[in-house]
Amino acid sequence: MEALDRDIQPLVEAILACRASSLIEVYMQLQFVSYLIGQDADDGAFVTQYAAVLSYLLDRYFGAHAPDWRVPLPDMKLRPPPAYVPDTDNGQFLNAAILQTLPDRVAVLTKDYRYLYSNPANCAHLGKNAMQLIGRHIVEFIGEERFADEVKEKLDACFDGVPADYTYARDERHNRCRMVPLHDAAKKVIGALITIQNLGAADA
Repeated sequence: MEALDRDIQPLVEAILACRASSLIEVYMQLQFVSYLIGQDADDGAFVTQYAAVLSYLLDRYFGAHAPDWRVPLPDMKLRPPPAYVPDTDNGQFLNAAILQTLPDRVAVLTKDYRYLYSNPANCAHLGKNAMQLIGRHIVEFIGEERFADEVKEKLDACFDGVPADYTYARDERHNRCRMVPLHDAAKKVIGALITIQNLGAADA
């Protein structure tokens, strides 16, 4: 747990240091901490630590000195989330609930080839939970040779805006891999959305 804490602590601190300016952003922060608690609910020390963080956030935004939040009127437009939030309207980053239930393996890699997201199917394949994968380099799981010979060039092209769709054989099974550029709200490529579909047993 200590090693995991060291890996994710800078990410957690960066997210919590950003002070929300709307109810949407407040919800996103609270949802993030709740997710962390849920991932390690059997670890008492972990739950206590992040329950305290959750209490701090609730006090920050809804305590005596909190901003005067108001429920928007029906004709009021909520401003969009800031940059570096995946653009859910471009059809490339599906609703999280959908990704969580897909039988295909789904992952998001940042432009330095590190995991930003992994759905349960991909986590099960790699033998890690989602929080154990965040920030880990893909080389740790596919090896340097395969990364250099088969994957890196396709990922680099994807980061430049060029999608990829190809099949490969691994562990006596055919797989289809699709890579599409993932954009933020400002249309800047921030990573790659990767989907791997099992097509069945490879030919003998």
